[in-house]
Amino acid sequence: MRYREVARKLKSLGCEELPRRGGGSHRKWYNAVTDRLASVPDWGSKDLKIGTLRAVIRQLGLDWDTFREA
Repeated sequence: MRYREVARKLKSLGCEELPRRGGGSHRKWYNAVTDRLASVPDWGSKDLKIGTLRAVIRQLGLDWDTFREA
C-alpha cells in the first residue's frame, strides 16, 4: 500500500497530518481520539512494508481491521 492510500484511510478514520518542519521522508500523523502520534514514511510510489504499516496503526491506537476496511 502506498503512502497516498494510507493517508486517505487515516483521514477517513479521523486522523490528521501535522505540518512538516523541514525535509525528510517521514510525515507525522495525530489521532485526536486517542491523543497519539505516529511517524509514517512517505516513499512516494514504493509500497510500505506491512510490518511498518501495522506498527503505525498500532501507535495511533487504531484497529487493523477497521483501517483495512476504511
